[in-house]
This record gives sequence, C-alpha cells and structure tokens, in this order.
Amino acid sequence: MKRIKAGIIGTGFSAMSHLEALKRLPNVNVVAIASSELSKAEKVANQYHIDHAYDDVDHLINDPEVQVIHNCSSNFLHFPFNRDILLAGKHLLSEKPLAMNSEESKELKELANRHNLVAGVCFNYRHFPIVKQMKDDITSGHQGRVNLVYGGYVQDWCLYETDYSWRMDAEKNGPSRAIADIGSHWCDTVQYILGKKIVEVFADLKTVHSTRQKPKAEVQTFGKSDSVDTEEVQIDTEDYGSVLVHFEDGIHGVFTVSQVSPGRKNKFYFDIATAHATYSWDQEQPNRLWIGQRNEPNKELVKDPALLSPEAASLAHYPGGHQEGWPDGLKNLMLDFYGAISQKEDNVDLENETSFASVAEGHRIMQLIEAILESHETKRWVQISEE
Repeated sequence: MKRIKAGIIGTGFSAMSHLEALKRLPNVNVVAIASSELSKAEKVANQYHIDHAYDDVDHLINDPEVQVIHNCSSNFLHFPFNRDILLAGKHLLSEKPLAMNSEESKELKELANRHNLVAGVCFNYRHFPIVKQMKDDITSGHQGRVNLVYGGYVQDWCLYETDYSWRMDAEKNGPSRAIADIGSHWCDTVQYILGKKIVEVFADLKTVHSTRQKPKAEVQTFGKSDSVDTEEVQIDTEDYGSVLVHFEDGIHGVFTVSQVSPGRKNKFYFDIATAHATYSWDQEQPNRLWIGQRNEPNKELVKDPALLSPEAASLAHYPGGHQEGWPDGLKNLMLDFYGAISQKEDNVDLENETSFASVAEGHRIMQLIEAILESHETKRWVQISEE
C-alpha cells in the first residue's frame, strides 16, 4: 500500500483531532502543518515528528510533497484556502462550513467537479457503526415508511456572558453560529440516514446574550479564559434555535440546537419514527440504539460486530463490550476518505461507494443554513435552493 503524504492547516481543536486520527491510519504520513504563528506550528511538528512547519499557508499548499490537505482553519479562511487547494491539484478534506456563504461554496462545488480530485467535508457523525446500522435498517424498508424525525444538538460552553471565542465573531465564524456549528451536523446526519434531503424549513432563533465579555487574549473553541482584561462586544449570532423541517417524500421533523443549556456537553440526539418502530440514538452513548415498538417489547441493540449488518460491522474495530466513540468515528471518516484517495492515486475506479460528505453536500448545507436564517428573519417557510 502506497504511503500518502498529508498536510494540515491549523493547530486548534479540529486540527489536533484530524492529526490524531491520521496517526491511526496505516498508509498516511502527516508531513506538514501550518499555523498563523510559526511557534504553534513548530510545537506541534516537534511533538508529532512532522517534517515541515509553516506560518504561510501558501507554502504548505505548494509543498510538492503534500498530496492531501486538511483545512482546519477558522471559518472565514475556509473558502480561500479550499479554493487554492483545489486549484493546486491537491485532494481536500475541509472542516465545515465549506465557505462563508453559498455563492462561495457553489464555486467550490464547481471546482471540485472540474478537477479529478477527492474532496470532502468533515461531517464525522455519519461514520459511527450504529448510525450506519440505522441507515441500513431504515432504507431497507422493513420498518415501513418514515413519518417523523425529531431531536437536537445541545451544549453549554456558551452559557455565560463571559464565555467567548472567535466563534462569537460573525466576521470570522459567519452569520450563523449554533445552527451552522452544530445544527449542520444534525441535518447532515439525519439526511444521510434517511437518504432524503431537507427541502423546506421554518425557523425561530434566539441570541440569549446580546453582549459578551471578550478577553483581550485569544481563547480557543471550548476553552476558558482566566483573563480579567476584557471588553464588552455585541453578539449578532444565535445561541439557540428551533427549526421545523420538511424532507423529501413528505417526512416531517423538528430539531433544537443550543449552546447555552447547562450541563449538556455534547448531546446530539434524534428519534426516527417509522410505521413500525422508533429508532433513538444519542451520540453521548454512541454504542447503543434504542428501538421502540408498539405491540412488542422495546429493545436495545449494542455495538457488536456480530450483531450488526456487514456494512455497519466494518466500522466497528473492537468486539462487543469494547466501547468506541467520537475519535473512532473520525478515524472511520479518514479511512473512507483515504481509501478513495488510494484508489484514485492507483488510477482505479472506486470499488465501493464512499460515505463521506462530498463538497456538493457541503454546498447544500450552506444553502440550508441560509434558508434557516431567511426563515427566521421573514417568519415564513423557506424552500432550499437546488442550484
């Protein structure tokens, strides 16, 4: 198996998660890392034995050794870096969102289509064994048609007005925060399981803290600042939102997102109600799937390769009773993505259908976010553009 050489843009939470997942793959070498501060890039490079550290992203993109680039920069840098990566002929895995708006993400979709490259977006919750099992069960039709989907994604890291990171800055993060940051994961995962797109939305959003205390020293996402040197800043992005959704084929649903719910650390959950059963999953308990029925006892399926479909079992790397979770889902995404690259580099057609989110799917999530913002402003149902 040929070794594939990768570069990573960024040194924050997302970048380190990508780096640690890549270290678990047998055929990938991370050979370059870039940060806005050379000292940060050099520190990570020394810790993980990475050959090249850059403070200029262009140098990483144009490094002839680098075949694949992971874009884990701040949101406002996603589009220019993604565009330059694709134009340089490098394979791309971008953190979401792809861009700051759908006009930019449409350009990336067209670039990805034009070049013979593997390009995707990091929607990692698709790659849990139990999520794949739900997809197999539901799309088989054995439980009848899907009627309803409901759930949410709730956290507490923005609970206090003293909580602040760059994600509260609309110029760096984009015009949406809770919906774009975590609601996008809910929408992508549920659409993936159902094999159905969200086509229409009605949204109600709320900014709990209209002002926050911004530390003058930088604070990373999920980080805390001990600095007492702060300034009051206006907040224009939402802390909370509830969205009614209509899927293809008449499926109705609703989800709630919050970053101000005390005690909720990363609760991403949903129920999918079919004609004969309800499937319920919570990513904080990712190895358990509750299946409810009306005329039979409810049951719980645990993550055990011996009990799962062959496709779902392929995502479970340990026997039943051995817990797997968030880092393992990210590893599965990387295995899927780099499997596609290996075949592309060997000039062979993809043997198996890939599961990672494409740039086209990332573009549609941008359109969905914009439709949710428009719905909140206009207080009406808004259809998702198909451009």
